[in-house]
Amino acid sequence: MDRTLAPMRTTPELDARAGLQKLATYPYAILTWVDDAGYPVSVAVEAAVEPERLAASFTAPAEFLVPVDRPVSLTGSHIRPQPGYGYDERRHVTVWGHATVIGSGDAALATNLRVTLAADRAWGWDEAEVPFFEYSERATGQSRKYFDALSRERGTPVKPRLSLGFLALRATRLPFLSATIVPVLLGLAIAASQDFFDPLTAVLTIIGACLVQLGINVSNDVFDSAQGADDANVTPTQFSGGSRVIQYGLVTFRQMATLATAFFVAAAAIGLVLLALVPSAALLVIGVTGFIVGLGYTAPPLKLVYRGLGEIAVAVGFGSLMLLGAYVVQSGGSIGWEPVVASIPVALFVALILYVNEIPDRRGDAHAGKGTLPVRFPRTTIVTGYRVAAATAYVVVALGVMAGILPVPTLLILLSIPLALRVSRGLLPNYDNPYGLMAVMGVNIKLHLVAGVTLIVAYAIVMLAAVLAPGVDLFLG
Repeated sequence: MDRTLAPMRTTPELDARAGLQKLATYPYAILTWVDDAGYPVSVAVEAAVEPERLAASFTAPAEFLVPVDRPVSLTGSHIRPQPGYGYDERRHVTVWGHATVIGSGDAALATNLRVTLAADRAWGWDEAEVPFFEYSERATGQSRKYFDALSRERGTPVKPRLSLGFLALRATRLPFLSATIVPVLLGLAIAASQDFFDPLTAVLTIIGACLVQLGINVSNDVFDSAQGADDANVTPTQFSGGSRVIQYGLVTFRQMATLATAFFVAAAAIGLVLLALVPSAALLVIGVTGFIVGLGYTAPPLKLVYRGLGEIAVAVGFGSLMLLGAYVVQSGGSIGWEPVVASIPVALFVALILYVNEIPDRRGDAHAGKGTLPVRFPRTTIVTGYRVAAATAYVVVALGVMAGILPVPTLLILLSIPLALRVSRGLLPNYDNPYGLMAVMGVNIKLHLVAGVTLIVAYAIVMLAAVLAPGVDLFLG
């Protein structure tokens, strides 16, 4: 296991001394308290900060009474506008305590009296230490407590809301269906190139496969939440860390579990229809294996991804089984070397999506006992593993063409090599920067899509050539 992982940071709370040390870096501070009418009062002061004495002193501001019978605070903050971009260098710190006024028993009036704040607690955030998105995630628990308290106060549930369309997209991670559609279409294309094609079963195959993936997507959130992995992850990105709908209170745990069950039941129903239309032992084995691998990815007792077997499960489930299942439905149960070999690069590239997406999650995963490969191995091993797997995908296609198993046009997959190189070059410099890694993860997903599409196009060329030039053989040997 990689022992270089930094310990989990917990909350923005600081001890009083650390808060004062940060406050000392600001030229001015904002003095704040709540007046007798319940309104906040804020005024700028120059504070002399003494962290070792747990104190800060300042001259009483003109025309203001500084109370000594309630908490007061000093806040330092900084932000830099970036025209056309937003802001950066965001940081702030607030120190709370009680005031003591020299020369006055209860309050400081508009004089030059000095006021000393005896600090007892502090809170702050520095973007240079904790990125904004991580800072926001660490506030999730406090936000949910706020909504719970508001619900109790009003006597009716109050929770965050999202439009039904966006909520459905987020909860199911619908945009990632390309991981299923690409291998299924490729399996159908290979079968069609061999004169096996039935429109009805092809459509049912696509729908059933998509339902399986949606069920897996949702169930992964359910089981990762149940086992604490998603709650421990404070660096989720657009491509990793789950949908977060449970963590954000957008959907309840029970609702997500029900949704996952509905997707699996619907997928099973379509699978039974396909078995009725295409009675095949091979199709039955592929379907049952797919359900076991998909559900066992995060669900006990298998928990494949927790045991470092996630990449193998994804390669088998979303690569080989999806492609071979689509092929078998069309061929009536037969399997040949061509679909098997063609499934290998697709399987490798879809597994590499998970592989890279696990990198920013590794601290939260380690905290929850999720032993993914990036948790188990150091960065150099992980990056090397990516390069070897990507290279293997291209070598398999080249060898398949040379052996006469794959048609020559499948070499179009080599056009995706620049994308693989971009991912490979981006891993090391962004390995410890989850939000810098987002662009790399995006390219990696595109790599799977482009590689798959080039293979589909290759078989479209094979079918077109069979119509336009029947005598042309696109296989070597």
